[in-house]
Amino acid sequence: MNIHEYQAKAVLSKYGVAVPKGKVADTPAEAEIIAEEFGTAVVVKAQIHAGGRGKGGGVKFAKTPAEAREYAKQIIGMTLVTHQTGPQGKKVKRVLVEQAGRIKRELYLGMVIDRGLSRVVMMA
Repeated sequence: MNIHEYQAKAVLSKYGVAVPKGKVADTPAEAEIIAEEFGTAVVVKAQIHAGGRGKGGGVKFAKTPAEAREYAKQIIGMTLVTHQTGPQGKKVKRVLVEQAGRIKRELYLGMVIDRGLSRVVMMA
């Protein structure tokens, strides 16, 4: 099962895990409106089924709604190449616009199904 970051965060939130406030935008104009609603700095994140999006240019910090629009314009429609996509990359169709937090420490959390154990394994 492949789900996007925004879908995974919705599931986590449903079970009481704190996640940043965010909404999906299909256009740069929608990204700007979302950033205006939040009234804070935001992060504009490409939504593809692959890791390494930040290193590939698919994650941008925007201080203003106008910056959020510009970053969404750059990201939506781009072919994002990461270590997980291979050289062909994946086309970005939407972005997650999320309230930016003050990051002291950042961790990557991944979940996979271990068929041998018949369980979900979480990696950090």
